[in-house]
Amino acid sequence: MIARLRAELRRAADPAKAEPMRAYMKSALPYHGVPTPLRRRIERELFAELAFSDAADWKKTVLALWRGAKFREERYAAVELAGHEAARAFQTPDAMDLYETLIVEGAWWDYVDDLAAHDVGGILRSHPGVMKPLLRRWARDENMWKRRAAIISQLSFKKDTDLRLLEDCIEPSLDSREFFLQKAIGWALRQYAWTDPAWVKRCVARLGDRLKPLSRREALKNIA
Repeated sequence: MIARLRAELRRAADPAKAEPMRAYMKSALPYHGVPTPLRRRIERELFAELAFSDAADWKKTVLALWRGAKFREERYAAVELAGHEAARAFQTPDAMDLYETLIVEGAWWDYVDDLAAHDVGGILRSHPGVMKPLLRRWARDENMWKRRAAIISQLSFKKDTDLRLLEDCIEPSLDSREFFLQKAIGWALRQYAWTDPAWVKRCVARLGDRLKPLSRREALKNIA
């Protein structure tokens, strides 16, 4: 399957798009220049009949594609494969070692945001008792990308957002000068503002000057 995927991506390559895509993402890996809709169609077709014998087989396949990637689209495909329907049974806290590896090794927003919002967030929904303490630890980790993943893990939760968990994940990064952490804090608050803008306004007011200007602007962007 991996060989077929690489062949299909090569066939779909558009050299005119490749360098602008690489430059935009500041990627060390080159791009084939495959547009996202086409890449996803290729993935859907190749992954449609996949079946893994067990979680170890799934993890091994994802990591083989991820670590053997010569082009960034192959890593995007590995992220897609990690959360694919064929791996639904494996989306438990036991999968978090895989997601931690992809987040730490990926170390950039295009990988991390997808993994955090979909995969990590999905496991949080189904296994909150285990995941909440883990994400609180991630929120204090020295690795910036694990912190970002913890902060944005509830982006799709709406009324099911655990506000205490959200605050606990934001708190350790309030003093950070890292753009991607400030942005994540604002994004997480802005997203919840669609559900409860009054709570977000109170949260912003309570945090006061501890909230960096970027985070504040993002949090209040859609609140009248």
